[in-house]
Amino acid sequence: MIIVGFIGVAVFAPLIAPVEPTRINPMVRLQDSSIHYWLGTDAYGRDIFSRLAYGARVSLLVGAGSTLGALIIGLPLGLIAGWFPRIDTVLMRMMDALMAIPGILLAIAIVALTKASLLTLIIAIMLPEIPQVVRLVRSRVLATVSEPYVQASILLHTPTLRLICRHLLPATVAPLIVQATFIYAAAILTEAALSFLGVGLGTEIPSWGNMMAEGRVYFAMKPWLIFWPALALSLCILSINLLGDALRDRLDPKLKGR
Repeated sequence: MIIVGFIGVAVFAPLIAPVEPTRINPMVRLQDSSIHYWLGTDAYGRDIFSRLAYGARVSLLVGAGSTLGALIIGLPLGLIAGWFPRIDTVLMRMMDALMAIPGILLAIAIVALTKASLLTLIIAIMLPEIPQVVRLVRSRVLATVSEPYVQASILLHTPTLRLICRHLLPATVAPLIVQATFIYAAAILTEAALSFLGVGLGTEIPSWGNMMAEGRVYFAMKPWLIFWPALALSLCILSINLLGDALRDRLDPKLKGR
C-alpha cells in the first residue's frame, strides 16, 4: 500500500536521504535530476528528495497528533452528550459554534496568536475536528441506547460507567476508525495549506507546504519544484482516503456483501 510506503520513508528518512535536508549549497542551486540529486535541488541548493522524505515525517506526525487529540477529547464528550440529556443541549450548542468557524481560519488565528511550533500547529488543526467526533459518537450512543440489550441493562440498574464501557463505547469503535482516517487526511492537507500560506512551520523545517511555497517563485522556470511535493501530498491523502473507504466497507454491516 502507498501509505505503508510513506510511513517507511518517514521512519527511515535518515537512512534513505542522500544528504541533510537543511544543507545549503549555492553551487548546485536549481539543478535538474542527477546521480547525486535524484529529484534535483531547490533555489538554495538543498536536495529535494531529502526534503520530501523528511517532509513526510512532518505531515504524518501532524496528522497523527491531530487525529489522536481529536479522538481523545471528542470521544468522552460524545459519550456524555449522548447519555446525559441535560448536558447534551449545552454541549452540542458549543460544538455547533465551533463548527460555524471555518477550520482553516481558526487554525490561522491560533497559530498567529501563539508561537508557531509543531505542538501549536497540531492543536490548531485538532480543534476544528473535535465537533465531528463528538457528533458521530453522540449519534451512535443515541442509536445504541434504544437497543433491547441496553434497555435491559438499564432496567437491571447496571452502573453507568460499566454500561457505557460495556455497551456504548464498543458501538463507536468502527465508525470512529473510519472517521479517524478522514481526519488524518484533512489534517495533512491543512498543515500543507498553512505552511504554503506562511503561517505554519518555519521555513527551516522541511515540509511539503513549505517546499511548494518556496518553489512557486520559480514555477515558470522549474515547475518540478512544486510538482514533487504536490505529488507526494496528493498520493498521501489519496491513499489515506482509500484506506478509509475500504475500512468503511469492511466495518459497516450494511455494506457487507455488496
